[in-house]
Amino acid sequence: MEALAVYVHVPFCRHRCGYCDFSLVAGRDDLVGRYFQALDRELGRELVQAGSDRSRPGSGLQPTTLYVGGGTPSHLGADGLRTLFSLIGRRFEVAPGGEVTVEANPADVDAAVVAALVESGVTRVSLGGQSLDPTTLRSLDRDHTPADVLLAVGLLRAAGLAVNLDLMVAAPGQSLEAVDRDLVAMAGLDLQHLSVYCLTWEKGTAFDSQRRRGTLRPVDELLERAMFELAIDRLEAAGFEHYEVSNFARPGFRCRHNEAYWDCRPWEAFGPGAARFDGRTRITNHRSPHTWIRLLLAGCDPEGDREAMTAEEAARERLVVGLRRREGVERAAFEAASGFSLDRIAAAAISDWKTAGFVEEDGSRLRLTREGLLVSDALWAAVLR
Repeated sequence: MEALAVYVHVPFCRHRCGYCDFSLVAGRDDLVGRYFQALDRELGRELVQAGSDRSRPGSGLQPTTLYVGGGTPSHLGADGLRTLFSLIGRRFEVAPGGEVTVEANPADVDAAVVAALVESGVTRVSLGGQSLDPTTLRSLDRDHTPADVLLAVGLLRAAGLAVNLDLMVAAPGQSLEAVDRDLVAMAGLDLQHLSVYCLTWEKGTAFDSQRRRGTLRPVDELLERAMFELAIDRLEAAGFEHYEVSNFARPGFRCRHNEAYWDCRPWEAFGPGAARFDGRTRITNHRSPHTWIRLLLAGCDPEGDREAMTAEEAARERLVVGLRRREGVERAAFEAASGFSLDRIAAAAISDWKTAGFVEEDGSRLRLTREGLLVSDALWAAVLR
């Protein structure tokens, strides 16, 4: 039986940031009780057993990783987190030595929340810090301060929890010097992991509307590239391993849950907008928290979308997510896992990428070059279809 990852989505936030298009509601804490009722029902559904065609109730399953994301799980507070993990614990017991991650807003992290996380078996916290610069935080519409980030890191590390900190670059009006200051400051903290993202202007967000009106402007593409290259150089020099396009870890502290996604292993998922995957089929719940709650409490299936891939389509997706990892794709292992050789599904694309200097190969392993890493999102259309 393969290792299984489990994701649980908590759709509550105090404030929706202007760039956010996640499945969440802000200022609707009145829905938390109904959310818990609905989640309890969904957690009890039949689950596809990893590595098997059989199904079984969730009770008793031992995932190797559990990731609680959002939204902002920490917005539930200490008592809400205990309730959440009590519901999850009735269905799943994370395997010994497993990884349990919770996302948190720095402003939510206090001694009571940290105590609840430790009591609940959490091993790792991902902080949505984004920056240590007050001007950048304001430009990103964040509702916390640099001091909140520093305090949260200190409390979590004192409790023995591993910490990931998110850093966002290419914020409106942000300079390369501001990014450099953030990188130097964050690399100097007691962190085990950093995730670096360039701001994306998602359709339908407040930021996208302001961009269309001309009141917000994206940073220049060359500046954005320089910011990301600076992040790579600064963090690698500080001892972080750049193991995936956006992710950097101290040795031994890679995010094991995300590695399950990048390995195309099966995973289960619960909550509004959550997507589960059995290796070939991806099933996504209704994105609307209101609809998801209503359907489950009415005894209905909350499924919103189903994407069933052919074996070849699954192999093509495996190639794309595999190349996001800095170690790349090993030819023999890829064929053993997918049933397809790299040349059968992507010979022309690989040849073009080599000619352009986007990939390199040592005879057995294909990986992105630095240049390919910086333009990776534009490469995948040649493979996915």
